[in-house]
Amino acid sequence: MFNKFKEKLKSLFTSRKIDEAFFEELEDTLIEGDLGARLTDEVIETLRKAAKEERAKSVEDLQRIMKDILSCYVNPFEFEPKKGELTVFLILGVNGVGKTTSIAKIAQYYKDRGYKVMLAAADTFRAAAVDQLDIHAERLGIRIVKQKTGSDPGAVVYDAITSAQSQGEEIILVDTAGRMHNKENLMRELQKINKIIANRGVKEENYKKFIVIDSTTGQNGLSQTLLFNEAVKVDGVILSKYDSLSKGGALVQIGQQLSLPVAFVGTGESYKDIHKFDKDEFLDSLVGIDK
Repeated sequence: MFNKFKEKLKSLFTSRKIDEAFFEELEDTLIEGDLGARLTDEVIETLRKAAKEERAKSVEDLQRIMKDILSCYVNPFEFEPKKGELTVFLILGVNGVGKTTSIAKIAQYYKDRGYKVMLAAADTFRAAAVDQLDIHAERLGIRIVKQKTGSDPGAVVYDAITSAQSQGEEIILVDTAGRMHNKENLMRELQKINKIIANRGVKEENYKKFIVIDSTTGQNGLSQTLLFNEAVKVDGVILSKYDSLSKGGALVQIGQQLSLPVAFVGTGESYKDIHKFDKDEFLDSLVGIDK
């Protein structure tokens, strides 16, 4: 898959000798790749030291060291829903990041693995969000719990859990509002939903909160994660739109600051275009290593 950032990094590693100009260009490239100034400084300082001590005698050595540095901050989310038990995934994210589409893809992922899946349309403030999720549910052949636009999102979640418990469904994917008229209202609403789920007999270990991050948005991904994590402690990240325009560095920043693992990566338009996060593959791609 062609990616301008990764192609630039790969070109740098394959066509330059290790000198000061190399490190300066690498620093600029990493900042452009959304690693952020602080993490970029750490990477460059470590690589310079390795080159000076001759632990890195080639660009391949530098790539390996760089991968080792970043590997501390990027990890997969290790969780498998238990058959016969109810698991609730609360899906968070601002409008426009691909949240509702990601929900549909995850529903397909678990349906394909034999789970009984349903959707809960708790983004009741946007009629389009409810309609979109309804269309996905119909196409996927799964149930959806919804109410009219403007309804209480907490009531939707309450009804969804009650219904799932009575019907023997194993996974509920809850869509949530990405924006209300102010931050305080949004955070208060999410905290209310969080409390309802916790009080409806769902086991603590079966309740997970994921934030969807658009991989093309860069630094905004970190600020969005910090915002939602402040309201309800986020358990993991879903990376959407990981295509030719994405860089992926923001994922490392999120891991560095919040130690959040990555659950899924969305890579295309179809329901099948979602995968469990592969740490080794992601880091190889990020630092320009060919396998």
